[in-house]
Amino acid sequence: MDTSVSLLVYVVPALAAIAAWSWLQRRLHQRSTAVLEASRSAGLTEPPALHPLIDPNLCIGCKACINACPEMPDHQVLGMIRGKAELVSPGDCIGHGACRTACPVGAITLVFGTERRGVDIPEVGPDFETNVPGIFIAGELGGMGLIRNAIEQGRQAMATIAGNRAPARGEVVDVVIVGAGPAGFAASLAAMEKKLRFVTVEQDTFGGMVSHYPRGKLVMAGTAHLPLVGQVKFGNTTKEELLGYWQDVQQRTGLPISFRERVIAVTREGDFFRVATSNREILARNVLLAIGRRGTPRQLGVPGEDLTKVTYKLIEPEQYRDRRVLVVGGGDSAIEAATTIGEMPGTRVALSYRAEAFNRAKPANRERLQKAARDGRVEVILKSEVLRIEPEQVRLRRSDDELALDNDAVIISAGGVLPSAFLNSIGVRVETKYGTA
Repeated sequence: MDTSVSLLVYVVPALAAIAAWSWLQRRLHQRSTAVLEASRSAGLTEPPALHPLIDPNLCIGCKACINACPEMPDHQVLGMIRGKAELVSPGDCIGHGACRTACPVGAITLVFGTERRGVDIPEVGPDFETNVPGIFIAGELGGMGLIRNAIEQGRQAMATIAGNRAPARGEVVDVVIVGAGPAGFAASLAAMEKKLRFVTVEQDTFGGMVSHYPRGKLVMAGTAHLPLVGQVKFGNTTKEELLGYWQDVQQRTGLPISFRERVIAVTREGDFFRVATSNREILARNVLLAIGRRGTPRQLGVPGEDLTKVTYKLIEPEQYRDRRVLVVGGGDSAIEAATTIGEMPGTRVALSYRAEAFNRAKPANRERLQKAARDGRVEVILKSEVLRIEPEQVRLRRSDDELALDNDAVIISAGGVLPSAFLNSIGVRVETKYGTA
């Protein structure tokens, strides 16, 4: 065969492959750039929680992180811009962390907060132990709000505690587990599985904050590993279904949980901790805090907030039928409250938020709110703040204007206050994260 012909046999397919690859790269770049610009135009530039920080000097552009993202293909969280992976839709990221695991070169770090918005996070090591030896934190309190991640953290924290188990001594238990939400429930099952001496206390009801979600709220989809149970597949599970399943597991396993028991103080006594609750005192070698971040609601600090018509969570939407309701906040709980109440006959619902976009809310909730606004069921008032609450009205400031809304009820969904005083009292350090791990 002629040499030139031989070269063509190899060169032409190679050139075609390079051209096809270049075309695909340009398409991906264009699509990713469009998503990034849309996020910026909508003001959705701040990730709501844990999110990836990608080092462009290490990224090799293999797209493994994009392929691993559980939000794909419904939402393009990560994209490729100029051959490098980038967070193109920060508001859609909910902290799965699969991208970091998938990256073959370690170019991704999971961080909290950004340069503009700090997040207060207790100091917790990779084994979930705090700077105070023997005190552990799992779940939302440590910044991990996703239910299945909280379940996994509770399980892993208990594995660490079980690995450090000491011989039984008198009335001293191996661990006191504070909270019966996702992390506390999984940790309690793990303690039971590992035959630890443990006490689980919950100041409220079963499920922790999950029990206070609006009726019918979709709370979980995916697979989780529950100790004593194994792998469990949850598909678009509602609050009621998840709590019902957990209650069934509790009954089948005989898992002991002390409800309506609040922890008041934790103090060190030699090698042990004395845990004072509203009912008793317990000596323990370890304490696992799985108490969440929302136990104390964030208040607005405005006149009239002490009126009886003001609440901080939605339990039963039916009670707002035929009433004029103002919801305050920009996160998922605020949007879910506003849209759920808006479905009640005769209600007039307004949603006030101080920012210009709902960048802390999940995509599904933002879409739900947009539809409710289009249908006239919810009036959205952005870049506004409450000035004062009156018996029959609420006064808002929007830019340079003051609005007066006729009102029968106010629901403030401005998040929770980190229990910093409690953490400080037991010596746990809290750090404000500005885009750091």
